Amino acid sequence: MKFNKIHHVAVICSNYEKSKEFYVNVLGLTIIREIYRKDRESYKLDLSVGQNCQIELFSFPKSCERPSYPEARGLRHIAFEVDNIDEAIKELANKNVITEKIRIDEFTAKKFTFFSDPDDLPIELYEK
Repeated sequence: MKFNKIHHVAVICSNYEKSKEFYVNVLGLTIIREIYRKDRESYKLDLSVGQNCQIELFSFPKSCERPSYPEARGLRHIAFEVDNIDEAIKELANKNVITEKIRIDEFTAKKFTFFSDPDDLPIELYEK
């Protein structure tokens, strides 16, 4: 089997409007489609990340909270590649998003940092 790329990452949020605002207006992701699924009382928002990947933002009325700290088993975070991490951090700061201190990947010597979405899910910025 050969994988071509990661197609999408699914995120379940607690407050759909708040998370939609964050992913679209703060992070600047483009809406591909938005669907309300009446049978599930759930929204599904497909967002474009660059040309090759998507985020599926879901709302489910009775979803349980995911532990972030201490770190739990399972998928850990989403990481977005950026050309310039300092510029990305400034842009986030202008939108009142607090990032952690920049760190250096000990294996690649690349800069990276983390911040959180409205549900406190970790998001990483990784410099190209």
